Amino acid sequence: MGIRWGMATMAAAAALAAAPGLAAEAGGDRARAQAAVRPTQDFTRPERYERRPGGAATAFKTPNRDAFSHPSANMPFDRQLDFRVGDGIFRKLWVSAPASTASSDGLGPLFNARSCQRCHVKDGRGHLPAAGERAESILLRISIPPRTGRAGRADADPEPVYGGQIQNFSTPGVAAEGEMTVAWTETEIALAGGETVRLRAPAFGVTALGYGPLHPETMLSARMAPPVIGMGLLEAVPEADVLAGADPGDRDGDGISGRANRVWSDEHGRTMLGRFGWKAGQPTVAQQAARAFQEDVGISTPLYPTPHGGCTAAQRSCRAAPHGGAEDGVEAVAAMFDLLVFYTRNLGVPARRGAGDARVLEGKRLFYESGCTGCHRPKFVTARESAGAEQSFQLIWPYTDLLLHDMGEGLADGRPEGLADGREWRTPPLWGVGLAQTVNPRATFLHDGRARTLLEAVLWHGGEAEAAKERVAAMTPGERAALVAFLRSL
Repeated sequence: MGIRWGMATMAAAAALAAAPGLAAEAGGDRARAQAAVRPTQDFTRPERYERRPGGAATAFKTPNRDAFSHPSANMPFDRQLDFRVGDGIFRKLWVSAPASTASSDGLGPLFNARSCQRCHVKDGRGHLPAAGERAESILLRISIPPRTGRAGRADADPEPVYGGQIQNFSTPGVAAEGEMTVAWTETEIALAGGETVRLRAPAFGVTALGYGPLHPETMLSARMAPPVIGMGLLEAVPEADVLAGADPGDRDGDGISGRANRVWSDEHGRTMLGRFGWKAGQPTVAQQAARAFQEDVGISTPLYPTPHGGCTAAQRSCRAAPHGGAEDGVEAVAAMFDLLVFYTRNLGVPARRGAGDARVLEGKRLFYESGCTGCHRPKFVTARESAGAEQSFQLIWPYTDLLLHDMGEGLADGRPEGLADGREWRTPPLWGVGLAQTVNPRATFLHDGRARTLLEAVLWHGGEAEAAKERVAAMTPGERAALVAFLRSL
């Protein structure tokens, strides 16, 4: 990965040197700009700008429950009102139609949550339901093996009756699709130094099916709502820099391949690099938001104007139910949807905490030397022509390569998505991970929330990350504590 990473950073360094804002900060020196994106060899002190993971957009605010809800710090004052209005739309509780307020009706008829905020708790990650509680910030994706023989793709088809996911809520007069169930199996893992960790493996299912039995070949995959900070910055990373890190055939023999997911953009009418979602199934912030509106809340948008949300043709009572919207039938009209997308693009990444602490620096060294950066790439530089001025030419520290990696059988869901197979997952960004449980005390980790701690999440890694995981297991207890301290500082 080192050679490919170097190629990408050279391209990013050229962009950084040409960027007016960051070039001025870096003294306009090309060599210093290249050094800013090159992998570090010095773990005795923080790197320059390391405390600003989102570049000039980094939010320097009190690290409390609102840590993920602040705007890009470089946002001009005259754009902050748009951000606040977008925040209101993100929090809006939609109601079923017909209602006295046309701008708030159209919920469902099938849905997983009444607002974006109900899934992305305080703009952070979701949580598993407690006993007797219906799931609201984690859902079940479903599909069947493809019937169309799409060459070169591992994609799957929607379940014929239930569609692409189980919606466990519904409006009056319409049956919900079902209820998520989960059973746990725990295994004790021995680590070097006498420590043990108990890992829990989930088995998800569906009960109380509202539209008959599922197809016998149905594949299920639980998906926890991820944090939504920094999405505009990730969208602004040049595609060439992402692809430069891919090595599908593992040409360099380091055991880490990484490949891009290529997905269809309904927004642009062409195939694009997948960047968002647990399997990089969405190419842009706008399409990610529109798809979530459609399937999770049942709200139509200019991109997906059908008023019945996730109701399939087989669910006739659902399709016949009342829907909301203006005269054109769209429930989240263009002005509303654009403000929501602007808000989502500009949720600021919180500043690093304790980046210069000796234990954090030791943990950073262990993170690098264990090979974690083979997938969790620390740095990128965003493009000049990005989605917005706030994201333009920023040195960012997301700790992701935005690529798909085989994570082993332990994390496999068996369900393909686009080019991603049932063992592959997009490397999730790590920025803000140390504040996940500050923002949402019930938050857990990985795609299905199985990991209760960051160490558990590390120990679930397999496949391309097996060697790195084994190095962590072989560390002394003090070294593992330092590694976790580094992760908590992100």
